[in-house]
Amino acid sequence: MSENQEPKRAARERLAQQREQDRARDRRRRTLIVSAAVVGVLALAAVVGLVAIDVGESGRDSEAAPVVTPSGATGKDGLAIQVGADDAPSTLTIWEDFRCPVCAQFENAFRDTIADLAHNGQIKVEYHLATIIDGNLGGSGSLRAANAAACAQDLGKFPAYHDVLYRNQPAENDDAFAKNSKLIDLAGEVKGLDTSAFRTCVDDGTHDSWVGKSDRAFRDGGFQGTPTALLNGESIFPKKGDEEISAENIKKWVADANKGKKPGTVSSS
Repeated sequence: MSENQEPKRAARERLAQQREQDRARDRRRRTLIVSAAVVGVLALAAVVGLVAIDVGESGRDSEAAPVVTPSGATGKDGLAIQVGADDAPSTLTIWEDFRCPVCAQFENAFRDTIADLAHNGQIKVEYHLATIIDGNLGGSGSLRAANAAACAQDLGKFPAYHDVLYRNQPAENDDAFAKNSKLIDLAGEVKGLDTSAFRTCVDDGTHDSWVGKSDRAFRDGGFQGTPTALLNGESIFPKKGDEEISAENIKKWVADANKGKKPGTVSSS
């Protein structure tokens, strides 16, 4: 009888140990899984958003110095980097973290669709930058990449550099973007960006405090994760109402929102 019970007791102990290990791992990561979206036609299957549970030391440190707002930043407190016409009839607001793998999936799946809508004056896109992966996993790659993107904005190169960062995003647990040399190397893929002004801005962390302020606005805004995508204030990721996000649905949602409205004035540049 005791021999029959012994294997059961050992199995229960192993199970209890495994559960404790799982709980410890969850506490270390401080990460809450909040959403999953299936986007079959664009191979964005079963993606997961991450939430910043903790403030994160990087967020505090980056707000210590005076805030230097990137050239042309708009919106409340100058925390948005706009792409598209000022008078576009609809606004797509996107909160992102350059280390966030789901953000890269979102961008790589919908980049062309969003760019076409902005180019045709249908939307203006307001990008907001967050650093939740630094807070969740440690490191400073989210902050360093966001600062570099703001430096690119100073030179009018934000859209192209933004896309380069997501196309070259390292694995989530690889803090490669923490190296300014890596960010400067990637600037070589954007014509006219790798300049002394850009390098100085990156190395000096010119916009670190601005990034910290943006990250605090993200956490104080009650958003559930990155990416957060809002069309005229209404969430469209991972879905809008009962409709899953897709390139075709984005176009349809924008068309519906713009009925009876003129496209924005798009500059020839």
